[in-house]
Amino acid sequence: MELKWLLYVTLLALGTLAVHADEMDDDNDGDDVVDIEDDLDDGIEEGEESKPETSIPPPTPKVTYRAPVPTGEVYFAESFDKGTLDGWILSRAKKDDTDDEIAKYDGKWEVQDMKDTKLPGDKGLVLVTRAKHHAISSKLSKPFVFDTKPLIIQYEVNFQNGIECGGAYVKLLSKTPELNLDQFHDKTPYTIMFGPDKCGEDYKLHFIFRHKNPKTGKYEEKHAKRPDADLKTYFTDKKTHLYTLVLNPDNSFEILVDQTVVNSGNLLNDMSPPVNPPREIEDPNDQKPEDWDERPKIPDPDAVKPDDWDEDAPAKITDENAVKPEGWLDDEPEYVADPDAEKPEDWDEDMDGEWEAPQIANPKCETAPGCGTWQRPMIDNPNYKGKWKPPMIDNVNYQGIWKPRKIPNPDFFEDLEPFKMTPFSAVGLELWSMTSDIFFDNFIICTERAVADDWASDGWGLKKAADGAAEVRNRERPWLWVVYILTVALPVFLVVLFCCSGKKQPSAAEYKKTDAPQPDVMDEEKEEEKDKGGKEEEEEEEEANEEKLGSASQEEEEEEEEDDRKPASEEEETVNRSPRNRKPRKD
Repeated sequence: MELKWLLYVTLLALGTLAVHADEMDDDNDGDDVVDIEDDLDDGIEEGEESKPETSIPPPTPKVTYRAPVPTGEVYFAESFDKGTLDGWILSRAKKDDTDDEIAKYDGKWEVQDMKDTKLPGDKGLVLVTRAKHHAISSKLSKPFVFDTKPLIIQYEVNFQNGIECGGAYVKLLSKTPELNLDQFHDKTPYTIMFGPDKCGEDYKLHFIFRHKNPKTGKYEEKHAKRPDADLKTYFTDKKTHLYTLVLNPDNSFEILVDQTVVNSGNLLNDMSPPVNPPREIEDPNDQKPEDWDERPKIPDPDAVKPDDWDEDAPAKITDENAVKPEGWLDDEPEYVADPDAEKPEDWDEDMDGEWEAPQIANPKCETAPGCGTWQRPMIDNPNYKGKWKPPMIDNVNYQGIWKPRKIPNPDFFEDLEPFKMTPFSAVGLELWSMTSDIFFDNFIICTERAVADDWASDGWGLKKAADGAAEVRNRERPWLWVVYILTVALPVFLVVLFCCSGKKQPSAAEYKKTDAPQPDVMDEEKEEEKDKGGKEEEEEEEEANEEKLGSASQEEEEEEEEDDRKPASEEEETVNRSPRNRKPRKD
């Protein structure tokens, strides 16, 4: 027993040392931290170049967080790493045409660390509550005016709890004298709406802009075509994804997710409804002439019904050649009353009427070809032709499908520069969600692609590198799983085995205190004596019982002394070689 518990304690100590060594490695890795800014691979390559020419593997790369800093001019940049909502305004508005109980924009926003983050210190804006209206916004450093430079808007989203139904899009709020961020709501004018949205199994990535009609001054929403890419993964994998919209002065646009283009097009050709109306429209006052013939085929007016055409002939007739099968039971009905049925005790004939047993299939008909009155079957009538109709011929007066004539569109205009949209001066999130803990981070609005890429590298790229470094770390230490299993699973198994191994067997000495027969003790002693080459036990069996017991006691004492002198390994070898020869002994 001491040996078993010694094994358990040894395994426990081994696991503790292994875990402690892993923690020490983590602490030591802190002295060799690899700062990953542009790409994790750059840090790894630098570590490989600086390592000495030995077989020692390079330290596992780790990522330290540093708040991103814009590398050029920006109109808006927010990383939330200051830990507050400074500069952001919570809406106190109420939504129109909605019940008062849910009309308020009282959804909760907080700046928090991401769940399961691998970058301590990296914070973001979190939509905390569910089933509420949320609205929050912030002013740009200066209004964005659409002129000769592109517009780039970029930010990160992580659906930490997945997403059941809700959006994570942003609105670029139009610069108007009436703009009041304190009253930001769903009808607040915006210039562009961009970002992911999902409800049910409909996965969307919006790009909508409001275009001003130069003739009427009214605004109309223009929606980009749906992307061909499968967007489901971005909503379900609980990873941080980077959403980017690039809008160019030549009216071209690109939509990227994780710096990969998922949709692209042109504002003039790929929006619905189109930016520019058609030059001509159908005349609403035009009417089809009464004599306009749209029939491509007409019945032949010269056709005559044949004299032998019988329109009254039936489609089915009786088969006169049919013969009743032999064995047909004419006098037996198909269904009979169930002979085993009994009238319910609570049947009231005054209320329920006269009771009748339910009908069942007649058992006599099971082996017969049929029961009841036999009738000839019906077959198709070969003389049936149906109602006569004249054949169809081409209509010589056919004029085609009538359409109203085209007239110039009185509302026509041509805007060849839809890129020049309404300037905007704020960015806002106005959302309804049935899922909580949507994480937003690293907003940037700028005009240079390089500035947006640098910002992405310092933000989303760092998160991606941290995830990659964690995966590399797990791959480099697979042996830890073996240690954990030995430390936890094996000791538990041993404890269960030691405690539940069965009843304790009585010792040989206890048997000798009674007259009860000793199971296999004599056989064991015989075989042990044979292994030693002795024959003392065979001679003692011929002696009296009293002398036999005394001799057995003396032999047992000698064997115990001999066992004590044997090495543990030799004893185990003997036991393993002859398991039935092992004599019960005290632990």
